[in-house]
Amino acid sequence: MSARPFTVEPLPATFGARITGLDLAALDDAGFAALYDAWLEYALLIFPGVGLSTAEQVTFARRFGDMEFDIAPLSNVRKDGSLRADDGTDDVVKVLRGNMGWHADSTYMPVQAKGAVFSAHVVPEEGGETGWADMRAAYDALDDDLRRRIEGLSAHHSLVHSQARLGHAHGTDSEYSGYGFHDEAPLRPLVKVHPETGRRSLLIGRHAYGIPGLEETASERLLDELVDFACRPPRVYHHRWQVGDVVLWDNRCLLHRACPWDMSRPRVMYHSRIAGDPVTEAGLAGQSEQPSASGS
Repeated sequence: MSARPFTVEPLPATFGARITGLDLAALDDAGFAALYDAWLEYALLIFPGVGLSTAEQVTFARRFGDMEFDIAPLSNVRKDGSLRADDGTDDVVKVLRGNMGWHADSTYMPVQAKGAVFSAHVVPEEGGETGWADMRAAYDALDDDLRRRIEGLSAHHSLVHSQARLGHAHGTDSEYSGYGFHDEAPLRPLVKVHPETGRRSLLIGRHAYGIPGLEETASERLLDELVDFACRPPRVYHHRWQVGDVVLWDNRCLLHRACPWDMSRPRVMYHSRIAGDPVTEAGLAGQSEQPSASGS
């Protein structure tokens, strides 16, 4: 492999790297190919202080594939500059609060997202970090009995379910677009094979529920135990944001979450979501034909 035209500094975790020495807005084809290979290897790439405009962010994200959506703010600030109330009445804040649980993007959609580009525009002085967790290393760390137990099992995924579990009902007259709030709950395997690297990983997180073959309480307990085990050092990294930071992550093998902050302080982030392959990231067919789970 030829030398990469940028500097790679691995993070103090089982995954992830800081990338410097690269102009994301003027990346030639050879540079992009090297960057794509680094993305598949590290799963999370952090570009400190590059300061992409929203248009440049979308252009960069589109190089990784079709878009699920080009760009959307994840913010507790309204368009008029006022802060949203953190009193349980604002549906946007409810979603921001929900995002503080470990999850992968769009597992509740018919096609799971491939990845995402995320940028920091306004950050609080304390809190508001974003964490990621390596589901490849988590799968590798499972003991043999648990690995055999979950092999072949699946779970439904639903944003409605995950928000309801927090007591967050979505209002019909909401300012939030309602994206992801639908009745469908795709069924996805607990063990996912990455379509490009072939590595196995856990596909779990807050949107997962209802493992066929398990009673509700046993399913919830198993999924919670898997998340608790998976999202521990050295398989986690939390990034302290600085204005201008941009990150890229592989949604097919990482979970992520926002960390709490004082919501009387503004936090403005922009998210571009890369669409998954309709073949490899679709929910399972034949949802009723699941193996029974034993050892619950």
